[in-house]
Amino acid sequence: MTDNIVWQQHQVGREQRADLFGHRSGVLWFTGLSGSGKSTVANALEQALAEQGFHTYLLDGDNVRHGLCADLGFSAEDRTENLRRVGAVSGLMVDAGLLVLSAFISPYRNQRALVRSFLPEDSFIEVYIATPLEVCEKRDVKGLYQKARKGEISHFTGISDPYEAPEQPDLVIDTSSSTLQENVAQLLQLLQQRGWIKANR
Repeated sequence: MTDNIVWQQHQVGREQRADLFGHRSGVLWFTGLSGSGKSTVANALEQALAEQGFHTYLLDGDNVRHGLCADLGFSAEDRTENLRRVGAVSGLMVDAGLLVLSAFISPYRNQRALVRSFLPEDSFIEVYIATPLEVCEKRDVKGLYQKARKGEISHFTGISDPYEAPEQPDLVIDTSSSTLQENVAQLLQLLQQRGWIKANR
């Protein structure tokens, strides 16, 4: 980065913006295999938060590749750059006072650590969607696992590429052994315990 670029300090900051919304700002990062239920859980949580009047934004792995990351492929380097961009955008949204829900496979611990580095220390919650591989394969809504097994897709997490599970996630959810309603209730309870939202708003 050139020495001629400096971060501009604004009079209105993260805490003041979040206060206007009536909640803390931060990122809930949903990580897990393709088909584990990341987007489904994140979407249901966003609906529950919106019903209570909280200000949110959901960043989804497929959606960002239509615009922000449309120029990237799926090599290890491109996937890291994909998450770097998402992490930077998430940081801006947190600064804007929003509750950000991010649903990405994000298979490597160093990638998730990179995202965390863009955020204030108290504003990152890691949610591990720990649905077993065999269950994810049975769901296979997009037919991706089948293609990966045939060798038609390379660098596919869980098949030809590894997935490094979080070592100390804030919450572990297995969507094959719990209901969506239970998952949302767990997440709302965690947000209340952390002081990000208040109950019975």
